[in-house]
Order: sequence, then structure tokens, then C-alpha cells
Amino acid sequence: MWLTRLLHRHHEAVKFLVVGGVCFLVTTAVNYALKLTVLHEKPVTALVFATIVSTILSYVLNREWSFRSRGGRERHHEAALFFGVSAIGVAINAIPLGISRYVLMLEVPEVTRAVQEIADFVSGNIAGTLLAMAFRLWAFKRFVFPQPDAHPRPGRSTGPRSQVISHEPAPAHDTRPEA
Repeated sequence: MWLTRLLHRHHEAVKFLVVGGVCFLVTTAVNYALKLTVLHEKPVTALVFATIVSTILSYVLNREWSFRSRGGRERHHEAALFFGVSAIGVAINAIPLGISRYVLMLEVPEVTRAVQEIADFVSGNIAGTLLAMAFRLWAFKRFVFPQPDAHPRPGRSTGPRSQVISHEPAPAHDTRPEA
């Protein structure tokens, strides 16, 4: 019962995490497909490219599912902000891998191939993703989709789905009994 209330209260964050999980799998698959073939000498480039591919998927899934009732901006402005925030997220995601490879020198021939691959996965795919995910969740709710219930789901409000909510507070309803 407490878990249900917690999930309901944080439903956007839960949906964001599900989208993040899907995008994590896409990032990992594209990253290793590139890293083990055409970009084997450029692991940071492979990770950045994979993250960009998953960011496009993330926009569609977050806009249409995670934050579908949020908004407050015109779609093109929202998309520009989303991809701007995501660009910062891509950089944040790549920083731990860059440190692992080029500062800590966790690359062949300094270490074995197995150690290099484990270090790449932990720094780029795990640490980088977690740091970027925390930043994106905060920034999406703060800047990209700032208005809760700007696009109400059917049955929750009387306005059209594409209506933009005003920043003015709603008028209070008078609950006093009539005389």
C-alpha cells in the first residue's frame, strides 16, 4: 500500500526511469556495435554517438509518455530546450569515460583488454548514465516541461489537450454556504 502511494506520487519519475532503462539498452547496444567495429579506436566518440541516438528516442518517449501531461511551451521551443538539456547530458555522460581512459589511463597497453572494457562500462555506461540521468530529470521538470497538467489527460480537465496553461493562479472557489 505504501509502495503504491509512493509510485503514484512519483509517477513521472518512475516513467522517466523506465524510458531511461530502454534508452540505456539502446545506448549500450549502439555503443558496443560502434566500439567493436568502426570506432574501436574512439570509445568516447562511440559513446557520444550512441547517446545522441538514444536521446532522440528519449524525446519521443518522454514527450508522449513520461511527461505527456506537462508542458507550458510551444512544441518547437520545448524540443529545442529538450535537446539543449540533452546535449549537456551527453557531455556529462562522457566525462567519466574520458577520465577513465585519458586521466587514469585505463586502456590497453596500460591495462589488459578485460580491465579496459570493464572500466569503460562502469565509467561510461553506469557512472556517466547515472550522473546524466539525475541532471536530465531535474532539468526536464524545471525547464523543458515546467507546467504540471499543461496537457491534461482525457477526463482530468475540460480544456483541449494542446492548451497552454497560464502562469496566473487559478481563482479560488467560494465554499461558503449561501445565505
